Amino acid sequence: MADETPAVKHPNRDKPEAIRTRVVVAILLILSSVLVAVITIGGWAKLQGALPVNIFYIIVYVLLAFYVMRWNRGVLPVASALGVFLIIFATVSAGAWFARDKPGFTDPALPAALLGYLTVLLIPLQAVLIAFAMRGFQQNWHVEAGTREYFEATQKAEGNTA
Repeated sequence: MADETPAVKHPNRDKPEAIRTRVVVAILLILSSVLVAVITIGGWAKLQGALPVNIFYIIVYVLLAFYVMRWNRGVLPVASALGVFLIIFATVSAGAWFARDKPGFTDPALPAALLGYLTVLLIPLQAVLIAFAMRGFQQNWHVEAGTREYFEATQKAEGNTA
């Protein structure tokens, strides 16, 4: 009898704009993770104290992309907040990479100017991620709509006969 419980439907997840938003947010999270990984690997020898933060962003953004693809809208505000922090970090650190692009400095694995451009590229990427994540949050992916049979089954399971 428990196997016959009707499934809950999520009507907002069937909308094309919700599907597109979910995919775009996941792609933006993966792109951000890859970009942070390239900057981290390319500047590994010269990053001062930022390695744990970069590794944190790589791991967390991949996890957030996984949960977004599973329709978990609760991670969208987290992605937006992390995006704001990454914008701040990128804004501060981009100038440092460009300052290293002068004679007398040892180059990291990738040229310092390239790392500076990649760091600057993170800023608009995070702004777009924030916009799409908040749009996804407004789409109410969590709304459930059950059938009459589902309502009756839950009422019966709770002991209500109303």
